[in-house]
Amino acid sequence: MLSRASSRNMDRDWENGSIASSITSVEYNGPKLFKEPSSKSNKPIIINAIAHCCLAGKVNEVQKNVTLEELEKCESNHLFILFRDGGCQFRAIYTYSPDTEVIIKYTGIGPRAITQKMIDKLYKYNSDRKQFTVIPAKTVSVSVDAVTIHNHLWQIRRPGSARRK
Repeated sequence: MLSRASSRNMDRDWENGSIASSITSVEYNGPKLFKEPSSKSNKPIIINAIAHCCLAGKVNEVQKNVTLEELEKCESNHLFILFRDGGCQFRAIYTYSPDTEVIIKYTGIGPRAITQKMIDKLYKYNSDRKQFTVIPAKTVSVSVDAVTIHNHLWQIRRPGSARRK
């Protein structure tokens, strides 16, 4: 513990710029307030969501296994799940490039590419609760795990209107 006299001397040393003032300089090792966005992959989160939420259960086992095999081959760091609507019914997996902001279908049923205008809602997966929650955002980012597109963009197939060759 410093006495008043020595603390006054340190103040004088600080003003004079002497070496004794370097004792008071301390490097900060606490938590960083600003965190750089990482290019960390969300692939493990997507695999977890497919296995335990989107395609869970015996009924979806074949589709789940096929989808997980496809994901193992995927080299993209950022993936999105496309849901049919707010009911979070799985439709497809999309790759996302944060640099170009391009969203392209990797596997499943849905449009070949998704643009910002097509997106209705954005979702984040909570692995503890095994559920998706809506993100109150308008733009796509690497923190998004799933999306829905506007309802009118889904093609409605009517019975008897099969394509002719």
